[in-house]
Amino acid sequence: MCGIAGWFDNRLDMREKERELSAMSAELRRRGPDEHGEYIRRGYALLHRRLSVIDPELGQQPMSTLYLGEKYTIVYNGELYNTDALRLELMVAGFSFSTHSDTEVLLKAYCYYKEKCVDKLNGIYAFAVLEETSGRLFLCRDRIGVKPLFYHLYNNGIIFGSEIKAILQSGMVKPAVDEEGLSEIFFLGPARTPGNGILKGISELLPGQYAIYDGKTLQAHRYFQLTARPHEDDEKTTVEKMRYLLTDAIERQLVTDVPMCFFLSGGLDSSIICQTASNFRKRNNEPHIHTYSVEYRDNKQFFTASLFQPNADYDYIKLMVDSTCSHHHEVILDNEELMYALYPSVVARDLPGYVDIDSSLLLFCREIKRDFTVALSGECADELFGGYPWYHNHEILFEDCFPWSREQGIRRQVLKDGFLPRGEEYVRERYLDTIHGVDSLPEDSDVDRRMREMFSLNFYWFMQCLLERKDRCSMYSGLEVRVPFCDWRLVDYAYNMPWELKALGGREKGIIRKAFEEVLPYDICWRKKSPYPKTHNPVYMKLCCEKVKEILQNKSRRINALISEEGVEDIIEHPDELKSPWYGQLMKAPQIMAYLIELDYWLESYDVDILV
Repeated sequence: MCGIAGWFDNRLDMREKERELSAMSAELRRRGPDEHGEYIRRGYALLHRRLSVIDPELGQQPMSTLYLGEKYTIVYNGELYNTDALRLELMVAGFSFSTHSDTEVLLKAYCYYKEKCVDKLNGIYAFAVLEETSGRLFLCRDRIGVKPLFYHLYNNGIIFGSEIKAILQSGMVKPAVDEEGLSEIFFLGPARTPGNGILKGISELLPGQYAIYDGKTLQAHRYFQLTARPHEDDEKTTVEKMRYLLTDAIERQLVTDVPMCFFLSGGLDSSIICQTASNFRKRNNEPHIHTYSVEYRDNKQFFTASLFQPNADYDYIKLMVDSTCSHHHEVILDNEELMYALYPSVVARDLPGYVDIDSSLLLFCREIKRDFTVALSGECADELFGGYPWYHNHEILFEDCFPWSREQGIRRQVLKDGFLPRGEEYVRERYLDTIHGVDSLPEDSDVDRRMREMFSLNFYWFMQCLLERKDRCSMYSGLEVRVPFCDWRLVDYAYNMPWELKALGGREKGIIRKAFEEVLPYDICWRKKSPYPKTHNPVYMKLCCEKVKEILQNKSRRINALISEEGVEDIIEHPDELKSPWYGQLMKAPQIMAYLIELDYWLESYDVDILV
């Protein structure tokens, strides 16, 4: 994995922008700590920061090649999981290769197929290709949106980057947030409307989208989106195909030239990945896998079961460690460190985010990076295969709103009276935009159609928030995390799977459980879903509240022009009276305080102008 950036403007001599380009590249050094490269000419610059994973000796970027009189240069962030098959296809077409890197395969696939190359790719990626003679720039993001690609479009120019911070270093866009951006932060956050970069003038390429810039205009095209088709497989075939697709996705992602490990929570999803990887290594006489889990100091003392988190992970992790014979590592996080890591979490995201759910992952990945460069994680199974309670509770299922943020009262409470008067309406519009874009079949029942809508809501919103978290918090330490459940073939299959098969046996993720019941220990396979662990220690709430009180007392802080001191203090005094969480199952009173801490830090450290 890597960090990429670029600047395209025919009116400028980019060789005179050395200071800005150097600063842009430097901002991405955490994503690519091993090497850096640049390709700078009069009207354009391509920048690359490399995390060496495949072919460390010969995979340097930017990488160029000549084909049919045109010079092509690529910068690429990602991994292709069908590299060997695509290389062979290109060799049959007459291409030769001087490296075994997927970068060279991707570059030559673009030379041969142009924009149609996207139909050939299986992986996670964001990349840019410059056609030097024609003066055309091609930008692309993977089907699922695992890897980021932001851009700033202006008259006669475009600047792009893996992270917003790189674009800001160009000096062409000043950090500013208007009513729309604040509505995103206060009424949708930590989620973002697809393509919305929050800061004015910053956009993001959508999942499954490519764009062509010709020096004047940017033409964007969707090459992948959720498409309804009849599911023609019976139950037995569906179970077998699920097992094949997921096993194949996991095994494809075990290829690396650097040390690899695995996240293990003791839940269904990470356990499938660990067990499949362990079985693969045993068959090939390879060493036992290394697994990592995360916990918080004194958490056992304060854990309380709930609808969303019915049990803790400890015993299940041990069961999987025994089953896989893994070398296991437990990372224990301190609550004070967790709170202070909110600040680098903002830097990692360039935005307020998923608070301690982010900061814990950031600290976790920092520890893993001491010994490993690549990890596999079980993200996104719940969104794709009905793992959350809102899929199974029909009262919530048919509520005409985002199920993870069902009412806006708590969000309105933290704002000054009369501020962002259209906030609730803005949320409603974003919800309806998503629902109206859902593809369905005429024969779909009311439940089937609503399940497609719920799938789309989760895919384009909740899942993107988690993928953004995973990418930024891992790459902040130069750790590449792969997510096998995001294989596009699985996503496509899941979208068209009838609910009675997806929830086979009336269980969340029932089809996955059935597919792997002979692979996993029984107690793991049929364990009730439990989410990513969070701290339950009251020390964390105390620390966050103290910090928020400090912010409220400093009237010069930008955030105090936006929030209600009385409303915030009411949450501090009565944290157990919240009727619903801020976002999903993991953002309650402590996390609301943490969100305000992150928002305050972002406004000040990024020197954000408030345009309302």
